Amino acid sequence: MIVLQTVAVAFAMFSAVPVPQFNWTEKNMRYAMCAFPLIGVVIGLLWFLCGVLPLPGAARAAGFCLIPVWVTGGIHLDGYADTCDALSSYGDREKKLEILKDPHCGAFAVIRLCSYFAAYLALCACVQFTPQAGLLWMMALVLERALSGYAVAAFPMAKNTGLAHTFASAADRATVRRVLALLAAVLCCAMLALGGWALMLAALAVLWRYHAVACKQFGGITGDLAGWFLQKNEIWMLAALCACQWGGLL
Repeated sequence: MIVLQTVAVAFAMFSAVPVPQFNWTEKNMRYAMCAFPLIGVVIGLLWFLCGVLPLPGAARAAGFCLIPVWVTGGIHLDGYADTCDALSSYGDREKKLEILKDPHCGAFAVIRLCSYFAAYLALCACVQFTPQAGLLWMMALVLERALSGYAVAAFPMAKNTGLAHTFASAADRATVRRVLALLAAVLCCAMLALGGWALMLAALAVLWRYHAVACKQFGGITGDLAGWFLQKNEIWMLAALCACQWGGLL
């Protein structure tokens, strides 16, 4: 029962998938970050389904682009937009953290979101769907969430409030780090076996960048920065997938 509650807490917080509602407790939040990668499985399965259906090219590209938004409810895009606003301010650390808390969407956030979707849709239109590409992309979606969960348990927090701090403080951080590091290692090996080395390198490079930006600009990570990381990771891995296909490597 506690396992199902743990999965339900992860899906209730990080997706728009209807799940039974439970009160958050110390027990069902302890390993909630370990269940976070399962959302990537759901997105990957729907992405795979979109790829095999006999859809027009434009409709398939739109499906590839919008499925992650529909499944997550746009929660990570919200963090991406807020972080883009903060980074564009060029203010000090306290100013950036204040902007993250601002519920309004600034001009830079709108510009970055429009640019993001234009680039993402273009990349989706370039994807040549094959079972290999679909499986690789599912692994990539799971990998980015494993890395994000690992970061919550391993990286310093920018503040002692907010979503990331809530999950980090409730988690058995040592166990979460071990489980998600092992999952990430297994996924990296599987992706290498399928020729997805470029996607793996993109994910690890964005993780390094995430740590550098979070620590230097904000003093640690927040829930918004976690969303920024996931969206940046996703588009760079998608670009890597397209580049590999264009270069005849997949």
